[in-house]
Amino acid sequence: MSIKRALAVILPIFLIIPQTFAQDDFGDESFGDENESQVITLTGTIKDADNGAGLAGANVVVDGTDLGAATDADGNYSIDDVEMGSSITASVIGYEDQTLYADSEILDFSLVSIVIEMNSLEVLASRAGDDTPVAYTNVTKEDLTLRLASRDIPLAMNTIPSVYATGQGGGAGDARINVRGFNQRNVAIMLNGIPVNDMENGWVYWSNWDGLADATSSIQMQKGLSAQNLATPSIGGSMNVITDPSSQERGGSFKQEIGAWGFLKSTLSFHSGLMLDDKLAMSGTIVRKTGEGYVQGTWTDAYAYFFDLTYNLNESHRFQFYALGAPQRHGQNLYKQNIAVYDKSFASDLDGVGYEADALEENGGEFMEVGRDFNQNVADISEASQAILDAAGGQHWQMYTIQDGVERHETDNLSERENFFHKPQVALNHYWTINDNMSLSSSAYWSGGMGGGTGTYGTITSFDANGVSDAGTAESNSYKFYYGPSPWTRDWDALIAINSAPAGMAYAYKRTFDRGNKESIGILRNSNNRQSTIGLLSKLNYDVNDNIKAQLGVDWRTADIYHVKTIRDLLGGEYFVNTDSDFDSDGQQKGLGDPIDYNFTNTVDWLGLFGQAQYNTGALSAYGMAGMTTVKYTHWNHFKSAANYDYSYVQEKDGSSADWVEGPGDDMGGNPGEL
Repeated sequence: MSIKRALAVILPIFLIIPQTFAQDDFGDESFGDENESQVITLTGTIKDADNGAGLAGANVVVDGTDLGAATDADGNYSIDDVEMGSSITASVIGYEDQTLYADSEILDFSLVSIVIEMNSLEVLASRAGDDTPVAYTNVTKEDLTLRLASRDIPLAMNTIPSVYATGQGGGAGDARINVRGFNQRNVAIMLNGIPVNDMENGWVYWSNWDGLADATSSIQMQKGLSAQNLATPSIGGSMNVITDPSSQERGGSFKQEIGAWGFLKSTLSFHSGLMLDDKLAMSGTIVRKTGEGYVQGTWTDAYAYFFDLTYNLNESHRFQFYALGAPQRHGQNLYKQNIAVYDKSFASDLDGVGYEADALEENGGEFMEVGRDFNQNVADISEASQAILDAAGGQHWQMYTIQDGVERHETDNLSERENFFHKPQVALNHYWTINDNMSLSSSAYWSGGMGGGTGTYGTITSFDANGVSDAGTAESNSYKFYYGPSPWTRDWDALIAINSAPAGMAYAYKRTFDRGNKESIGILRNSNNRQSTIGLLSKLNYDVNDNIKAQLGVDWRTADIYHVKTIRDLLGGEYFVNTDSDFDSDGQQKGLGDPIDYNFTNTVDWLGLFGQAQYNTGALSAYGMAGMTTVKYTHWNHFKSAANYDYSYVQEKDGSSADWVEGPGDDMGGNPGEL
């Protein structure tokens, strides 16, 4: 793992050198010279000031030193070698920091929770409060600024108990988060109260929200089956991200961040403040981020934008419009490796906790060290191969528009893994105060995305760690890369030479190919995902009396999602033979952009009704909710002929005029009689 440090420069820069005085609770007569260097073991607890509960995972540091500790599950801590009289600071997300002085060996802290004033967006997002009987943690704007830097948002959540987040392979936007042991498919991710989990599989791709942290005002992490009344996959918990409200003071800022490995991030923000007799306010943020990445091939080329407009029609009606998105491309590092591949010495040090030293190459094992920046998705190519690729044409992919024959992102190497996507979200919110006891919050929204990820298809030649390739001749074609030591890498040069060769026999991966002229045996593919989701979320809040609050709501969504795998790069060849579709002819030749493997459209229609009530009196707080959801799925397969399937649920559909299908009306997709 590598931790990248970024330097932020905010313009304009004001240099302030204050005169400082050391705060000291001890008089000169309290301690003699013999006590000034007295060293103690400091112990104590950190508790919530409101309920006295111990705070797990809180940080305790001795100011001005490297000494510190984190509290256990009961809020207890212990720090050795602390000088008597030292300044000690305790902190945890969602609470105000507290600084005390070590005047004895026991030092207890009582932290006050930070009160986050709720705005209209937070009401729509069903955020928990002090009187809601659920486990939650609030993460403020200041917490994000301190802990996140330019990483993915989930990585700021690691200090919250029961939450684990990782950047995985190091590519920008490839982070994931687990709550109470459940992965993102079982954690409800909300943006201003609107669910962003994929409607098909519940996953969240953080590259779609790159730059969102720059517009985030607070995040609430609720753990377990919580106060989230939408029908969302929240058995692990829910994460509500609230963006900056438009009602900030007038002004603007420009922030420039510079870091190692070519990292460069520029952020421009503005806030209009209240205008037109305090009725209208606007905010906006634009982000540009580029970098090469520490791990080979984990470059990033990204933008992000956010716009927010609020209009107060009168005391009863408020409207808010916002739009945000993050068009981006980035290289990925997705293959898992044995730890010795990255650092043999580190792996050897793990012997006492279960690492087998026999696995090391020097001991006859299969794992060789190649360095911590190794990426199995990337391999160098020769100048000769690059010349062949340049002559054969570029790559095909789609995000904003069709990119046909475009240049490869890198020229001295070739990567099989890249992510490219743009999934904007646009919403119009209406907040209606009906009377003192009743209010209605509604949001109509649209979210649509186009892009995908890349990988290999067909037969790909590879090296083992000794440099032995599984590309061979008729006599030597008896080897596969995984017969040798690990890690293996792609032998792009051999594959490009085969693909670009005249007709004849080729040998690779213990297989024999009777190729046509410049016929590719292995290619790069795009796995495309195009989607459009429209939704309506409405919540009626009613205060029955001082003790009982109730809410009724409706959650309606509908989505069209198109999935197709297409040829991205022929790697020196002119065509690829593929008959994955029922409508393909024998020996079908396909080129850049043509569909392979799968080609289908899914629709999801979703309707949820819910109600909840909360009762509070004195020390007693009770909460309950009930809901019902109906979901309808339809699968329309453009590669399957309905005539080949004799099931009662099968229908036939004419796809020849479907304009979202690759190559409509030809042999590659969009045909009469589809499944």
